[in-house]
Amino acid sequence: MQTTTILAVDDEPFNLDLVELTFMDAPEVKLIKAVHGRDALEKLQHIEPHVILLDLRMPVMDGLELLGILKNDALLAKIPVIVITANSEEKNRALALGANDFLAKPVDTNELKLRTFNAVSLYKNQRELEKLNASLDEAVKQRTRELERALEFAQETEYEISLRLGLVSEYRDLETGMHIKRISRYSALLGRLCGMSEEEERLLLYASPLHDIGKIGIPDAILLKNGKLEEHEFRIMKEHASIGAKMLEGAEKYPVIEMGRVIAYEHHERYDGMGYPRGLKGDAISVYAKIVAIVDVFDALSSKRVYKDAFPLEVALKIMQEGRGTHFDPHLLDLFLQNISQFLEIQKEYADKEIVPHLLGLLEEYR
Repeated sequence: MQTTTILAVDDEPFNLDLVELTFMDAPEVKLIKAVHGRDALEKLQHIEPHVILLDLRMPVMDGLELLGILKNDALLAKIPVIVITANSEEKNRALALGANDFLAKPVDTNELKLRTFNAVSLYKNQRELEKLNASLDEAVKQRTRELERALEFAQETEYEISLRLGLVSEYRDLETGMHIKRISRYSALLGRLCGMSEEEERLLLYASPLHDIGKIGIPDAILLKNGKLEEHEFRIMKEHASIGAKMLEGAEKYPVIEMGRVIAYEHHERYDGMGYPRGLKGDAISVYAKIVAIVDVFDALSSKRVYKDAFPLEVALKIMQEGRGTHFDPHLLDLFLQNISQFLEIQKEYADKEIVPHLLGLLEEYR
């Protein structure tokens, strides 16, 4: 049987004895007595009553003062307090301070028992409800954490797939995997600098590795040619933008693939309309593609390849500055140049690794 603890606060021994007699036939009741407010506060440091029966007129600390203290204490405020008084004015003051119920003197012991047990039942039910809500809250939090971890894993998987698809085309072009990672990080950084949302920035991080996926469809004799392409060869090379878009089309419900399609299709367009494959101009070009166009050219200029050395930084930036408003969106290029130190940090973190020897052998076969 669950114990019910009652704290009775009264300076009159007779009244305390009356309370004790009232609950004499209730073995589950544990009665604690206090003779004034301060005595009650001291006892409350060691007990957790289910209800407090409170007289108002007491020495040392009266019932109203004690009631005010109880209802302003976060740990004690929920304990129901039944005020016992013969004064209607005091009763109203007590109710205004937060008393949960009252009994008029002289006390009817049967009414005292019923009101007390009703208050205790309500209090215990509220406590159980609070525990249930806390348990539910924890269950919801746990499930939310699990869903967040699942989403994080799904996003990481999405990015890994995007990187590896990008690597397919880059290995055919004898690029290194670090080129793809740099493009991804450069693009996300420039997206953030131009004010994109976190979601757009994430999509750009994941989609930009697909920019050259269409190179898969370019013959090796052209893709791996050492030297300037003939006019007809360059026409074929330019087809990689359309091929990439074709490979990724029809996936509108997948934001990463759809953004990848747009980037693959438009990252060789120029701000002045002289790019390919469609000759788009200015704002007709997707901002995502314009971002990738800038960082892709920067990476090509500033990175060593099997067929060329890296340009010195000042030379690479000068070439890019010369393309402001013609090749590149001027606003985006300005943001890139003004924050070049951040891009150089990415370049350092994702520095190229040596191209594996068998790939160099493949290049020799086509020379």
